Amino acid sequence: QVHLVESGGGSVQAGGSLKLACIASASAYCVGWFRQAPGKERVGIGAIDTDGGRSLQDFAKGRFTVSQDKAMNILWLEMNDLKPEDTGVYQCAARTLTGFCGTLDRAFRYWGEGTQVNVSS
Repeated sequence: QVHLVESGGGSVQAGGSLKLACIASASAYCVGWFRQAPGKERVGIGAIDTDGGRSLQDFAKGRFTVSQDKAMNILWLEMNDLKPEDTGVYQCAARTLTGFCGTLDRAFRYWGEGTQVNVSS
């Protein structure tokens, strides 16, 4: 069982930055970030595994960075140059099973409650 708690969300103006944190109660092989915009389905942002393997969706490249502190079981999502379309609930997820660590949400077993990000124009 892995319990996840996100923090760091808030309201920013377009062009601003936020750094989200996800604290896990235990280590996991693969951890990732997802987001759900109002009225839309949840989408993956990026993921990272204990071997350092990473995946990042195209829309996030150049603006978002996924990193982790393995010793502290913390997953970070640094977001720069935020846009109004980045508004949504941001969740972290984890799984203990090995294998490709991508952003397919059904591959993750454990989920946090999410943190709200609002970007105004």
